[in-house]
Amino acid sequence: MEKGKQINQESQSPLDFLKNLLIAHWRSLLLLLIGVYLPLQVFEILTVNIWENQAGFPWDVPILLAVHSTTNPQFDILAVTLATIGLPWTAMVILGAIALILLLQKRWRSLAYLLTASVGSIIINRTAKQLMHRVRPELWQSIAPESSFAFPSAHAMTSITLVAILLFLTWASSWRWLVLIFGSLYIIAMAWCRLYLGVHFPSDILAGWMVALGWTIGVSLIIKPYTTKAQSIDGDRPEDETTLLPKEL
Repeated sequence: MEKGKQINQESQSPLDFLKNLLIAHWRSLLLLLIGVYLPLQVFEILTVNIWENQAGFPWDVPILLAVHSTTNPQFDILAVTLATIGLPWTAMVILGAIALILLLQKRWRSLAYLLTASVGSIIINRTAKQLMHRVRPELWQSIAPESSFAFPSAHAMTSITLVAILLFLTWASSWRWLVLIFGSLYIIAMAWCRLYLGVHFPSDILAGWMVALGWTIGVSLIIKPYTTKAQSIDGDRPEDETTLLPKEL
């Protein structure tokens, strides 16, 4: 049976093989294009432009000034609170708790994705900041000033990374819609607070979104944390939670 299958595959023309490959893997290829290539291409454009011109894009300053024009004491409190909630340390505590649960449940695939996506995101952010050396905006005196480099925004990367991890881990359940709705609001709130406080240019936010999106989706295509099988009657873990490189169906 296996020998006949192998002979059949060898007798295929290169065009037939390519066609069958595209048909079998079109979802992954589409996700690779939209979720990985396009975000990273946008990040590259932003990076090259800012590398050549630290002032950034023509729309950076007008957007910042427009957001700043809405300042009031209530928004001040809200922005500072959101900035504190959005710190990478807060996300690390949340992800650490989830990682412990996954460890106790022996969900190795999900745990591997969580650790790879989160740690990788931190490394990418720190490395990019040190390479780019982009200074923070100085259009007004911020009520919550920052001293580190600006590009890309750590808050933007953290928010996308956290929501993406939660979304992939809940993909097989109805919880994914709740994560998608509240996660989107969280991502927007983090971006708003950084602009409101005047500690990031809009291009810093956009770059953080794009590189974190490309990274988390790219890792998911390799580890496939959303791959699940039916739970057996005796309560054993699904087979592919213990196998990191399953065959794609």
